[in-house]
Amino acid sequence: MTAVSNVIVFRPRPANQGLRRPGTLIRAAREGQKTWKRDRDLPRLLRSDRCPAPGAVLSRLRAEEQIQNDLRVTQAAEYDLRRHVLLVIAILAEMRAAIDAAPMPATAIAL
Repeated sequence: MTAVSNVIVFRPRPANQGLRRPGTLIRAAREGQKTWKRDRDLPRLLRSDRCPAPGAVLSRLRAEEQIQNDLRVTQAAEYDLRRHVLLVIAILAEMRAAIDAAPMPATAIAL
């Protein structure tokens, strides 16, 4: 007799997978990119005295955004839409700033 397993195996999701959020939230964040000023807005969002190096706080921003997203999904009273949009704006801006701050590979310079 053959035993049939009733366990479904799912592939683990990669840690660096992109954000999957509602279109309205992403559109608001993209629109907010126009007025985002890193030196002014990032320290205020992080409740910090100074602005960190580009890309240095991406993991913290993603963790805080995940908390806000969990609150949104569960419809918790503590959910702050304004902070959620600001966190997504900051994530998009920091990703761009980290790319801009990264040194160019030697092969790209030679071309």
